[in-house]
Amino acid sequence: MSTSIADQLAAAPISWGVCEAADWGIQLSPDQVLSDMRELGIKATEFGPLGFLPTDPASRAAHLDGYGLKAVGGFLPVVLHDPDVDPLALVTTELTAFIAAGASVMVLAADSGTGDYEEHHEMDEAQWEVFGNNLQAVVDLAAESGILAVLHPHVGTMIESASSVQRLLESTTVQICLDTGHLLVGGTNPLQLVQQHAARVGIAHLKDVRAEIAATVERGELGFVQAVKDGMFVPLGQGDCEIGQIVELLQESGYQGWYVMEQDAVLDTTSDAAAAKTAVRASIDFLISL
Repeated sequence: MSTSIADQLAAAPISWGVCEAADWGIQLSPDQVLSDMRELGIKATEFGPLGFLPTDPASRAAHLDGYGLKAVGGFLPVVLHDPDVDPLALVTTELTAFIAAGASVMVLAADSGTGDYEEHHEMDEAQWEVFGNNLQAVVDLAAESGILAVLHPHVGTMIESASSVQRLLESTTVQICLDTGHLLVGGTNPLQLVQQHAARVGIAHLKDVRAEIAATVERGELGFVQAVKDGMFVPLGQGDCEIGQIVELLQESGYQGWYVMEQDAVLDTTSDAAAAKTAVRASIDFLISL
């Protein structure tokens, strides 16, 4: 692995089971998660869900700095399709913390407003229009502060299915978060997406997935949280996402953004933290082995 790729590696608290969704298992403390990252030699991280790190912008920046971690940015679910919801208020507040911490990428999810990721959603024409206008307004607002806002296709959000991802690419100019796992679960082949739209990738969330479990989620036969508990996400190189080819294609395309290692995990007990740390170590080893 080249030094440039090593410099692009980051992690995210979701690999330690830290998630904003309801009923998502044990939530570890920031100190335990960030200590593990430091011990693994990780140099950068996403913030995790709102409330995981201090809300005060200066305190959040100082907390990461205390562990020698650079702030990549973070995942922010925002309702974008509802004409009665103004997404700019939440985004404006969070941008203050991004700026204070020196973060560079705001990873937006088109939140359904349900509070979980268990249902599948599709927008009607009116919602698509509201969504497009709100998304562009958020992207423009973030850009004024030097922050790249990208849209994350995500299971259980308004942009999940292959058809919605394709429409997003065709009807907007926004850059996307290439989440290899969520794309595959939603029915999009992430390798083909990179082959066709590498220039649209603003940040990469690297997950590996067992395709047979992912297919049951796509068909509505298994809930997302249960699929995670059943081992749908696995360390990089152990699933069906063709991670090596995806990284190679991105590097050949001139991609210079972050590769965020993410293996969504649900922890039943605090003792599961050791297994989560081991899984992240395996993913680092795989990327280095490339």
